[in-house]
Amino acid sequence: MTEPLEIAVQGTPNPNAAKFSLNRIVAAQGKTYRDAASADAAWAKALLAIPGVTQVFAINNFVSVNKRPEADWSVIGPQVDTILRQAFA
Repeated sequence: MTEPLEIAVQGTPNPNAAKFSLNRIVAAQGKTYRDAASADAAWAKALLAIPGVTQVFAINNFVSVNKRPEADWSVIGPQVDTILRQAFA
């Protein structure tokens, strides 16, 4: 039986980036996504569709999300959480 999905959010030195750590492997090799149209993972496409999100990076058990300076983490964060839960739960 798979354990329940856990997601921990951490700030980074860059105020426009946040690290979402999961208790799951999300990407065996590092991958950067900058454009929803060319993203090969449905969850990356969904993250890049969030208004204000500019880049997504995934490796091992975490996803780093970058946003525009004017975008608000209190709006983006819950959407990222929902998308990651739908993809990896």
